Amino acid sequence: MPTAACSNTSRKSEIIMTKKDFSIAVFPGDGIGKEIIAQALKVLNFLSQKIDVNLRLDEESVGGAAYDTHGTPLPPKSLDMALKSDAVLLGAVGGPKWESLDYAVRPERALLGLRKKLGLFANLRPVAAFEELLHTSTLKPEILRGVDIMIVRELTGDVYFGQPRGVKENNGQSTGVNTMIYTDDEIRRIAHHAFEIARSRKKNLVSVDKANVLESTELWRDVVTEVGKNYPDVALGHMYVDNCAMQLIRNPAQFDVILTTNLFGDILSDEAAMLTGSIGMLPSASLGSDHAMYEPIHGSAPDIAGKNIANPIGTILSVAMMLRYSMNLPEKATFIEKAVKQTLKEGLRTKDIYQPGDKLVGTQELGDHIVKNLRKIFN
Repeated sequence: MPTAACSNTSRKSEIIMTKKDFSIAVFPGDGIGKEIIAQALKVLNFLSQKIDVNLRLDEESVGGAAYDTHGTPLPPKSLDMALKSDAVLLGAVGGPKWESLDYAVRPERALLGLRKKLGLFANLRPVAAFEELLHTSTLKPEILRGVDIMIVRELTGDVYFGQPRGVKENNGQSTGVNTMIYTDDEIRRIAHHAFEIARSRKKNLVSVDKANVLESTELWRDVVTEVGKNYPDVALGHMYVDNCAMQLIRNPAQFDVILTTNLFGDILSDEAAMLTGSIGMLPSASLGSDHAMYEPIHGSAPDIAGKNIANPIGTILSVAMMLRYSMNLPEKATFIEKAVKQTLKEGLRTKDIYQPGDKLVGTQELGDHIVKNLRKIFN
């Protein structure tokens, strides 16, 4: 898995590691959230015995579960805990149960609220094709082999937060409005972050926009180009989002770092997830100046909740990203990734990545086996 972090994040991590205590706000959320978070906590509890940091784990509710209890998807107590923590570990939020609610109190508002209140502007989504899972993807193995992409998604702008927004009635006609908006400062901030990451990888960055028809992304292209002049060692290219979507399927190995907007990043990263065979495989890190949140990129999957069949790997790899970006423990992060890879090499699979000849296991068993392999690596 990629190991790049921007210099600002690294400096902040070094400061954090002078502390003897590291607090993690744990939000299981809805659907399969509790099941996958339970496996991540197994890894964290094991690590607490192996690293020279006291891990404090505090759990609260967010999303639909919080709405059912508190009447809001992001209770003040949960937000306060997140703001006071060194990192947030999130499961998933949402589900059909709450789809009839007003947008202001739907479970997804907890996720957007956390991103906004914590100032999380950079979303990192690594996409790596495991050799052991090449045959589970719908694409040919020769197309996937060697794929290692870091998608850098801007997280606090675009249509998700732009104003005005909403559905209004006028003379019997309903009109839905969302505003796609970016400032040059917002673009410049995420661009610097992406270039720093590209500089520590293969020094190749593709910025994705729709500058031919959207003025907000015309500005995006101009600012990214300007920022790129500060990184002469990084090759910068531009690509329209529709072409990028096609190229991710046609020739994904051409990409190293993809920088893009909030909306486009949301869509492209889910598409890229299928290169790995399952969306359950992908972790993510959302970073800001003072806070960080880690979560798998998949949803709450309420249709399989409680059945012990959900894939916990994306969540466990999110813990690895936490060690790398927030705790400045890249070697220990690599240990987690090696334990996952070894488990896959041994043929253990949850239902979403199972193929004939593999060993089908449940969520809990896969989590236990990853910890077993992690223990071997530490010893």
